[in-house]
Amino acid sequence: MDQTRLVTLDNGYHLFTRKVNEGPIKLLCLHGGPGGTHETFDNFKDGLKGQGVEVYSYDQLGSYYSDQPDFTKKENKSLLSIPRYVDEVEEVRQKLGLDNFYLLGHSWGGLLAQEYAYKYGKHLKGLVLMSMIDNLDEYTENINHEREETFSPEQVDYMKECEKAENFTDPMYQQLVTHLYSLFLTRHPTGTAHPVNTHNNVIYNYFQGNNEFVMVGELTKWDFREKLASLKMPTLLTFGEFDTMPLSAARRMHQTLSNSRLTLTPDGGHCHNTDNPKAFFTSLTKFLHDVENNTFKGE
Repeated sequence: MDQTRLVTLDNGYHLFTRKVNEGPIKLLCLHGGPGGTHETFDNFKDGLKGQGVEVYSYDQLGSYYSDQPDFTKKENKSLLSIPRYVDEVEEVRQKLGLDNFYLLGHSWGGLLAQEYAYKYGKHLKGLVLMSMIDNLDEYTENINHEREETFSPEQVDYMKECEKAENFTDPMYQQLVTHLYSLFLTRHPTGTAHPVNTHNNVIYNYFQGNNEFVMVGELTKWDFREKLASLKMPTLLTFGEFDTMPLSAARRMHQTLSNSRLTLTPDGGHCHNTDNPKAFFTSLTKFLHDVENNTFKGE
């Protein structure tokens, strides 16, 4: 039976959680953004139907369906930290009664998943890093390369001028960003948009910047590379063929993680579960079943 429920954190805030499907395999999914919602996993219900996978997701603190503190207030600034969001995952796990489970993190959620696996890995049966690498330096280099390969030098200069002036609402700038998103973020969008904005831009701007191609926030300081090899649990690294994340970094991570598998979703961007769900869910299901059947080996 599908369920939605609110869980109350020890700090008094409430988080929206959702469970779909039934089965012995427990999969907890962490959404991206930062400031996105659990809805990025909406197609997991059909994609994993009949596979024995019980899928849990939730909106992180500040995201649309959960409590949204006023982060502009000084007393709430401490809520915007990676360690707090990692501990939030652990608290959600406890309140949902999960253990010996699989953790999937998409984008920013993949950052949290790596940090969670490092601190709380004893609870994990397996880890899925979806379109997320272990540092932001290589990401920044890659997204700049992607737009330089896509646009003329004049167009790239125009974007940089707008960014320097923080003129992000410029119509031409917005048009160029939209085109980049159509190539590298979500190549084949589905569904209908909300009539209201469900993305928390305050969180996004604080950690990321103004958009995926302007990396100026707190995440520029994050680097997990020296810790990565300590993750020993079975790990699936899944990326889109045309991801915003550098595939060279994904391959390096695969070599570092002795107990890992790397898969690429054809014709997929950063949101490749939406772009090519058939390919994405085939590789995800195989990983989960291989671990369950004790047939998974690092490749």
